[in-house]
Amino acid sequence: MSQAETGAGRTGEKRIVFFEKWADPVTGTILARDPSIAVQKLHLSDSDAENWQALSAAHGYQIRAARDELPGHFFANSEFLARCPNMLAISSMGAGFDTVDLAACSVAGVIVVNQAGGNAEAVAEHALGMMLALSKRLGETDQFMRSQDGIARNTYMGRNIQGKTLGIIGLGHVGRRMAELCGALFGMRILAYDPYLEEDDFIERGATATAFAGLLANSDFVTVHCPRTAETENMLDARAFEQMKPGAIFINTARGGIHDEAALFAALHRGHLGAAGLDVWAVEPPSKDHPLLSLPNVLASPHTAGVTHESRHQVASYAGEQLLDIFAGRRPPRLLNPEIWPVFQERYRALFGR
Repeated sequence: MSQAETGAGRTGEKRIVFFEKWADPVTGTILARDPSIAVQKLHLSDSDAENWQALSAAHGYQIRAARDELPGHFFANSEFLARCPNMLAISSMGAGFDTVDLAACSVAGVIVVNQAGGNAEAVAEHALGMMLALSKRLGETDQFMRSQDGIARNTYMGRNIQGKTLGIIGLGHVGRRMAELCGALFGMRILAYDPYLEEDDFIERGATATAFAGLLANSDFVTVHCPRTAETENMLDARAFEQMKPGAIFINTARGGIHDEAALFAALHRGHLGAAGLDVWAVEPPSKDHPLLSLPNVLASPHTAGVTHESRHQVASYAGEQLLDIFAGRRPPRLLNPEIWPVFQERYRALFGR
């Protein structure tokens, strides 16, 4: 790559790197507004030595959010940061930040931003689509009609979702939109579990604050919209599925690993749960031989809930604007470790003199 392409050699340049492509080209268009920012595209097909040379000199890193899209040695963890002494900011390409060790970044004085809310509409619509499809048993009838003759209409009798109870785990951007859609469109009773919100937040977002066990026991549908963290990993385990109402429908469009796949298979296989809609998996994409994919009452997608033209443009716009703010010394709106902002400011001044 030429010096003109990377901006190498300019005094006071602020170097941002990314692998392969932006979520949408609009990120690059936004960053081009600031001539002091030099953007370099890296390629996984290049040697590690070449990529580390660029990363070690970089001040910002737009990182892929999905673990299966990036080799582990390029995740933003303590080992990575030790090799990148100039790094000031890590920007996740999406709302999730599975490829970032937030604690390690904070220790290193590196701020982290995500693009929370940018794909909220897309993910909420996907989760609602799964709720409707599973309630009406569309996947099952579609599979039958493609493989056999003579389907009987009453064999696959479905249910309405109007007036049912929806349990939302995580009432952030996506969970809030789910509450709005399901409450307004279908008059559903909305329960929500989110230990990081105050009572007034639940009321403002159209939900009733509920303990985790109570939500499971009283919901006809349980939908997951929280990040995967040490706290939420395997929170939906065998005990949790046992607590759910018989015949309830489970949806996860958040992250794989929040639910125990073997425990979910067991709950579905023995008929305790009615169905499941899964967009996320412990290993992505899952093998076609995955046990859950053998069940006719599982509706599956390959982590595409947030992948729409509109959402990609929105998260990419958020990313560009936040990086523009960061490298102008302005505090970005989606800062995940705000407690180290003063440390960032000191490091920024040491590198760029203001």
